[in-house]
Amino acid sequence: MRVMLSGYIDVPIPELSAVETALEEHITQTLAEPGCLSFDVTPHPEIEGRFVVRETFTDDAAFDHHQSRTKASVWADVTRNCERNYEISRQASDL
Repeated sequence: MRVMLSGYIDVPIPELSAVETALEEHITQTLAEPGCLSFDVTPHPEIEGRFVVRETFTDDAAFDHHQSRTKASVWADVTRNCERNYEISRQASDL
């Protein structure tokens, strides 16, 4: 069953530059993970410091691996003060 995460992360403006610098590597590492089908983090067009997040993984194991890797990454450290608002859903893979 595919796992999809969607929502946003709000970055405090004083930390925006550091987060933007770390984002490229975070995206590269995530897209290279086994089971990652898509991973998009894009600036919100109207709200400064907000990034829209959309992720899709093949299954719970791939999603759980991503979560574990991320918690031990530079990204986790750089975004520790960021507020996240995410929804996680699951969809049968054959749809």
